[in-house]
Amino acid sequence: MSTLFHRARKLDSEGQVDDFWMIVEGDTITATGSGRTPDRPSATDSVDVGGNWLVPGFIDLHCHGGGGHSYDDRTEEILAARAMHRSHGTTRSVLSLVANPLAQLRESLAVIADLADADPTILGSHLEGPFLADGRRGAHNPAYLTTPQPFEVEELIGAARGTLRQLTLAPELPGALETIDVLVEAGVAVAIGHTEADFDVAREAFDRGARILTHAFNAMNGIHHRAPGPIIAAFEDERVTIELILDGQHVHPDVAGMAFRGAPGRIALITDAMAAAGKGDGDYRLGTLNVTVLDGLAVLRGTQSIAGSTLTQDVALRNAIEHAGVHPVDAIASLTTVPARALGLDHRLGRLAPGYAADAVILDAGLHVGRVWANGALVGYR
Repeated sequence: MSTLFHRARKLDSEGQVDDFWMIVEGDTITATGSGRTPDRPSATDSVDVGGNWLVPGFIDLHCHGGGGHSYDDRTEEILAARAMHRSHGTTRSVLSLVANPLAQLRESLAVIADLADADPTILGSHLEGPFLADGRRGAHNPAYLTTPQPFEVEELIGAARGTLRQLTLAPELPGALETIDVLVEAGVAVAIGHTEADFDVAREAFDRGARILTHAFNAMNGIHHRAPGPIIAAFEDERVTIELILDGQHVHPDVAGMAFRGAPGRIALITDAMAAAGKGDGDYRLGTLNVTVLDGLAVLRGTQSIAGSTLTQDVALRNAIEHAGVHPVDAIASLTTVPARALGLDHRLGRLAPGYAADAVILDAGLHVGRVWANGALVGYR
């Protein structure tokens, strides 16, 4: 089976092309072009995009759940949360886990490994803990925070069976820098976050192989003119991908715009979403902690501590363009090629080009999601 997508306005990190077409065979894009060229291949099926935007499927490096469901729970809950985010254009996801007892984390990693084996759109897991600074723990249970021990890290890597994609740690913790070495050797993308690290420690972590800054500006030292901190260390290092939660609550849109200008091609828009995303206000759980959501803002119950977000990536795209003043090409890149590159998957994901995975989203003129394809299959419709 082959499918022709035609009459599209293509938008990806390579730019905009009007009257765009592409051919999909199975799970792969095999040909692209524009206009009604005489050598355009034929196809057994067709999708008329109707002059709307056609963009690559979004990739979320950092998400905890949605639709009332959590990625820390059973398989059915994980799949339900994934389905909600797919309907908002997220075709590939890294499933994030909050700090929990190590035995429980090993069990969760094994569940995600099974799901990733069966579904290539589940990219694997992200451990956002337990190796975090207590003073910057955010919505992580302090009872489960710990310093990294080599044998425990190796057990976590083994439980994931090659599907641990990312691990966030505080590099100032005892043993953290040596742990970066272990993780890099195992092919895990190391992020620094939930940290008290200063500029020098952050820079040393990046020199050891850390390549991601977890939700920049949140749960870390801010920028001070005499103490620049980890944010400036990340901005100065062209090897580092900078996560950003662009919901208008975690980071002011003007600060987000500054981040895009200061680190061009290195901002990855993530959701850091918890179960309330796509569901609404109310009471929820994030790991073992109680969360209250009011007017879309999730906080630990009885506190002002933000507990993840209720964001979806289509909303992040609109916020970037409409409120942060980000160019549409750069905004799309932050949801596609930038996260793909952070995971070493930019040879296969993030573009509408021959040889790339057939992940595509139709957006209307207001950048709202219409239909969603992942791996060549229609998976979402709004």
